[in-house]
Amino acid sequence: MAKEPEPEPVLYETSVFLVVQGIGGIEVPALVSNDSAFLSITDVFDFLKIRNMLSPSLDSVQGFFITEQAAYVIDKANHQINYQGKIFPLMPTELIGTETGLYMSTSSFGKVFGLNCKFNFRSLSVTMTTKVELPAIREMRQEVMRRNIGRLKGQLKADTVIGLNRSLFQFGMADWSIVATQRNPGANDTWLNLTLGGTVAGGETTVSLNYNNYAQQQLPYSHDTSAIRAFDQRRQYYRWRYVNNDNRALRQVTVGKIFTQSTASIFSPVVGVQFTNTPTSYRRSFGSYTLSNFTEPGWTVELYVNNALVDYAVADASGFFTFQVPLVYGNSIVRLRFFGPWGEERFREENMSVPFNFLPLHEFEYTASAGIVEDGRNSLFSRVEMNYGATRYITMGAGVEYLSSITTTDKTMPFVNASARLFRNLLLSGDYTYGVRGRGIMSYRLPSNLQFELYYTRYKKGQKAIIYNYKEERKAVISKPFMSRRFSMFTRFTFNQIVLPDTKYTTTELLLSGSIFRVGTSFSTYGIFISGASPFIYSNLALTYRMPGEILINPQLQYEYNTGRPISVRCELGKYLFRHGYVNVSYEQNFKSRFTNIGIGLRYDFNFTQVGASAWHGTQQSMLVESARGSLVHDGKTGYTGFNNRSSVGTGGVVLIPFLDFNGNDRRDPGEPKAAGLKVNINGGRVLQNRDDTTVRIMNMEPYEHYFIELNKNSFDNIAWRLKKPTISVIIDPNQLKSVEVPVAIMGEVSGTVILQENDSEKGLGRITVCFYRPDSTLAAKVQTESDGFFNFLGLTPGAYTARIDPAQLQKLGMMSTPEAIPFKVSLRLDGDVIDDLQFRIKKESNETPPTLPLTQ
Repeated sequence: MAKEPEPEPVLYETSVFLVVQGIGGIEVPALVSNDSAFLSITDVFDFLKIRNMLSPSLDSVQGFFITEQAAYVIDKANHQINYQGKIFPLMPTELIGTETGLYMSTSSFGKVFGLNCKFNFRSLSVTMTTKVELPAIREMRQEVMRRNIGRLKGQLKADTVIGLNRSLFQFGMADWSIVATQRNPGANDTWLNLTLGGTVAGGETTVSLNYNNYAQQQLPYSHDTSAIRAFDQRRQYYRWRYVNNDNRALRQVTVGKIFTQSTASIFSPVVGVQFTNTPTSYRRSFGSYTLSNFTEPGWTVELYVNNALVDYAVADASGFFTFQVPLVYGNSIVRLRFFGPWGEERFREENMSVPFNFLPLHEFEYTASAGIVEDGRNSLFSRVEMNYGATRYITMGAGVEYLSSITTTDKTMPFVNASARLFRNLLLSGDYTYGVRGRGIMSYRLPSNLQFELYYTRYKKGQKAIIYNYKEERKAVISKPFMSRRFSMFTRFTFNQIVLPDTKYTTTELLLSGSIFRVGTSFSTYGIFISGASPFIYSNLALTYRMPGEILINPQLQYEYNTGRPISVRCELGKYLFRHGYVNVSYEQNFKSRFTNIGIGLRYDFNFTQVGASAWHGTQQSMLVESARGSLVHDGKTGYTGFNNRSSVGTGGVVLIPFLDFNGNDRRDPGEPKAAGLKVNINGGRVLQNRDDTTVRIMNMEPYEHYFIELNKNSFDNIAWRLKKPTISVIIDPNQLKSVEVPVAIMGEVSGTVILQENDSEKGLGRITVCFYRPDSTLAAKVQTESDGFFNFLGLTPGAYTARIDPAQLQKLGMMSTPEAIPFKVSLRLDGDVIDDLQFRIKKESNETPPTLPLTQ
């Protein structure tokens, strides 16, 4: 008896959620049965960005898979796939055609193209995995790379661009600090600082007032009697700076106390004026320069390059810190700010210059300075320096410097300089100042990060511009970091020799600083060699270890090899309290100087200030120190005044004010309320959410820099609230909070159904495009119906619209719509308007009967 053929499976037209690894998910049309699914080939390939074209007869799809050489043809008539010249035969049940497209089984996607699919009938979802880099994945990766490169170059495209705001006068920020010290025996002193930052005549203005009565009591030796005054003029700081980075001829004008890279020895402030066409923006070139030094243990050191904060470090147990200073185009003015944990000194600034100066090809930069030196003699000073990028790897410069207080007749000092990059990691720099000195520097870094540095300076005999009577200076540095799973270590050997007229002074240092088995370790050995005297060699060992109970212990030992005895020992115990406080106790015994010190300290960081107190009792003196510091930020436009425990002067900020834009003019008008819940992403600054007034403040941003602010489109709980411009590019005003209004549109939602009428029956029809037109007949939006004919769209601003079935699709299908158009209005409502009664009925214009399910195979 012949076996009856198996019945064809009954398939249902629906949509499934396709999830692709590395891309995301999307709803795609599908035909499903209990255990199998057929996906629309064109919809899947469109989502994956694979080239495809459906034939007019809807029975084949052709294109290429990833590359043009990988051509394919999916042929339903012959039940096969021609891919890369190879024929893949298919069962008749693996390809299914409908009146709207061509569907292929999930197994065929994996068998032919390596797109492995797993169908879940219960959740109506398909998970797709693949080992090939799909065009969609490559496009996403390239877009991320382009955005990252654009962010580094400041070339990102934004919906809103906000430039500098130059006010005639506006106060913005203030820093303050107080340090009081009591000594027994000894004099008491108080140190006060108030720094004000604002805008005057469109320029950044900073005034710093300092008071210290310790100088009155000590009467230090000085040619300048003003040094004994508590309110010493030389300790006061004031500067006005006008910046326009778009003006290539003159980008900065500075008036007040200026920083000068002088060759001559100048130890007092210079009051004057400075002009330059160097931009304030941070322009990295290539390579880096190792900068390392010592401060107090545990101090925080901030590194600024051309007034831009680029890095920070915490000094180790011995006070050692190191930076890899990125080389930037133009003169690199490096500034270090030291922040002590107890407020003994709020900060100390050290200015230095990186010896390598590179400019882009054919770019010219200059800096001209002139002023009076506050040295008690009102010495006149001026300096003009010019540099030119001769090639991509060679920059040459020249200039002249003048100082009236030089005792010789050669008060004018012309100079030349050059920097070159001969190989990838070999940097050379040299300069010559007529009648003063010649200097050369070489830096070479191996791929293993082993670095060699050589410095040589020769002084002209009898020169008086530099106060030291050196003949030569010689210095060599070898350094290398070591990394492994159990330790990290920075090693450095330094040889430094000064040749004097009658003797040589040589110092050496071997430094090892890092972490060994989670113990912070710093070991330094110093040698001092003077002609005709015995060498003096000693070592300093400092450890930091975290004990149970989150207690930090920091023992130190200083040992002298000449006598074979320790010089001093010191130990400190510290612990953080309540996340914002820190307490420590310490003991120090100096055997050589015969004194003992015992100390205790407490520091606590409030939101508005940082306070601290420490007490020391020693053999010769007892001392008590109390300190407090903080800052104030004022925004006159919004009426905001805030306090914090960080320094604010010299920085800037942004205040984002989200509001419901009822009339759609992108400006906040009376009666338009604020919108709570805005979330942001930014490449810098400190984001502060204020739930009381719904604003978002971004603080501690570098002035004159371009920042790219990305607003989260899903910030608000109400789905009808949509951000109109989610990306903002803003230039930061110095010492100001820039107010930025963020318009939020209230969107309306429209929904309905498209019903197919045939043979006196009705059913919903999927994949039909519904268009929404404005009164001027322009297309506002469009949406595609689901498998049951339902459509829904959220994103129409308040106003009048007309809904129509896509005329081109109706003509292609040979159908007509009733009604042809449906007018409706989206009203302004706080939670968004909803229109949910739109209904279209479509039917064939001829008497032809469309195919019905089960579908033909």
